[in-house]
Amino acid sequence: MNPILSFIIMLIGIYGIVTSENIIKSIICFSVIETALILLFLNLGNGNHGDIPILLEGVKNIVDPLPQALMITTIVIGASTTALALMISIKIFHYYGTLEWDELLERER
Repeated sequence: MNPILSFIIMLIGIYGIVTSENIIKSIICFSVIETALILLFLNLGNGNHGDIPILLEGVKNIVDPLPQALMITTIVIGASTTALALMISIKIFHYYGTLEWDELLERER
């Protein structure tokens, strides 16, 4: 996958955050940005187009498994923060009765 494509997906997520009027949509856009960054790091980690890190006969280029391990950790942390953000949005809905950014800012004043 091309790093430019990952950057385009990240820009789509940023555009979604800027234009979203709902908290849930903002949380989804943050997840899209996180996914684009994970794809970018995995793509950059495969710079020499190597094979999987299993030693077999005839394998010369091996991909470094460290970026893959770090991105697995990032996926777990991202899922946890997304779940926490969704739980906080539920609490906001119970307290204010809405999930629209404009209405929340208006009620806070």
